[in-house]
Amino acid sequence: MRLRTQIVLLQVVLVALTLGIAFGVFAYVGQQRLSNEYGQRALAVARTVAIDPEVRSEASRYTSATVTDPRALRDELAAGQLERIAEETRRRTGALYVVITDDAGIRLAHPDPARLGEMVSTDPSAALAGAEVVIQERGTLGESVRAKVPVLRPDGESVVGEVSVGISTAAVRQQLWVDLGRAGLLAAAALVAGVIGSMLLARRWHGLTLGLEPPELAELVREQAAVLHGIGEGVVAVDTRWRVTVVNDEARRLLGIDGASGRAVDEIGLTPRVLRVFRAADGRPVPAAVGDRLVVVTARTVSRDGRELGAVLSVRDRTDIESLTRQLDAVRSMSTVLRAQRHEFANRLHLLSGLLHGGRPEEAAQYIDELLGSGPLGAALPGMDVVHDPYLQAFLAAKAAHARESGVDLRLGPNTWVDANLVVPVDVTTVLGNLLDNAIEAARTGNPASKDASPVEATGNVLRAQVEVELVGEGTTLHIAVTDSGAGVAPELVESVFAEGVSTRPDNGVPGGRGVGLALSRQLARALGGDVVLSSPGGNGTPLGGAEFIARLPGVLVEGETVWAQPI
Repeated sequence: MRLRTQIVLLQVVLVALTLGIAFGVFAYVGQQRLSNEYGQRALAVARTVAIDPEVRSEASRYTSATVTDPRALRDELAAGQLERIAEETRRRTGALYVVITDDAGIRLAHPDPARLGEMVSTDPSAALAGAEVVIQERGTLGESVRAKVPVLRPDGESVVGEVSVGISTAAVRQQLWVDLGRAGLLAAAALVAGVIGSMLLARRWHGLTLGLEPPELAELVREQAAVLHGIGEGVVAVDTRWRVTVVNDEARRLLGIDGASGRAVDEIGLTPRVLRVFRAADGRPVPAAVGDRLVVVTARTVSRDGRELGAVLSVRDRTDIESLTRQLDAVRSMSTVLRAQRHEFANRLHLLSGLLHGGRPEEAAQYIDELLGSGPLGAALPGMDVVHDPYLQAFLAAKAAHARESGVDLRLGPNTWVDANLVVPVDVTTVLGNLLDNAIEAARTGNPASKDASPVEATGNVLRAQVEVELVGEGTTLHIAVTDSGAGVAPELVESVFAEGVSTRPDNGVPGGRGVGLALSRQLARALGGDVVLSSPGGNGTPLGGAEFIARLPGVLVEGETVWAQPI
């Protein structure tokens, strides 16, 4: 059976059951109300008859002490005043009967003259004791709602008889059926309205469930649970009011959120960058740093049959890929050094070959002596011998080669001294590499103000941009300072330069945009217990006139033999 049919039938049954119960209660209450109403009417008639002076006078003549011959009494009563008054009252009020008795319960007036002088069929003791009674009983004339009122002496308070007025229960039932008929019409109208409402509700429910039947909904929920918790991506879904509807386990792990359903998306703990991407929902993948992880988030709107359903944020973990990328960069840096060494050695060998073939052995010997004194890449980065760690040496040499290719001179600061080895070279070179790359780019594209404000070296007639890096080891802590000869950091970016997505460089179609390097460097440094700060945005306060960044990385150095905590 289709869901719409089930809903209609269920609603109709519920409405019918409710109306049936209400109708039954109404019938019971109506019957009680009508019985009380007719009882009060009978009581009013009985009181009127009982206080009639003529009735009181006539009833006083017929007491149990004065009645001697019941047969003679019947004929007298049939033609008497009490019978006349009782019959007139009965016809005028529409009552079933009006009966008057003496103080012993003997009928003095009755609709059936043959019953005169006989004892009443129901107990008269309460009324003869002076109380008024309203009760439903069955007598000789049938079942009725009756009222019994005592009749007092004309000149006293003693009871000399009673007046009993009855209204047939058939009249009560007839009136009840009339009331129930009206109520039935209202109930039928309510049932029709309930059926129409049920059909509208079923149609609305059909639209809300996108036309899916209960088995399909159950299967969809099972499939959703299996897919959402089985895939390797995080998923966060919201409705059109931006209330969270779905958060899988991977999203909770990657984004560090609680993911309670029904909460506003602004309240579940998303970082500002991730929240902006979610709100934009433009389908572009954007990298973001969350805690110690680097993730790629993509948000899209969801619709079906032209109807907006909300938005979905997918989260992919790029931490391992980023780690591999850093390791690849390290290998690439070493490869760059080796290529530079090969190129340099090839040039030197060509020179030696030319000197020897030219018959100039003395100059060749002198050149060899100079080579033995300077080392294989002695001219690559002067002062490299103050850095003890070979990995750091190779990395700095590679960055120096990259800087030369960009037209920038990279040099070590005068206070550089690192006599220990790296424990976590990948994290260190990530921070150092980002700072150097930014500085090289700033120096390459910057515009020095003047020779006085920005000291640059002159090679011939060409002014060379510069980057200075200073490394100082203090126990297990490595201090890094990088400054450049660029234009510095703009004043409006000083406060937000470490925020994700903030960059002074154009996007140029880079997937996800720029502005991640500094944010990632700071997060890595803070994860180690240190920090990365902008010590100077640029100007005359720095040696080269450009921006200066300082990093502090605790616990990354170790004395003695190199023991790397991270694989290379």
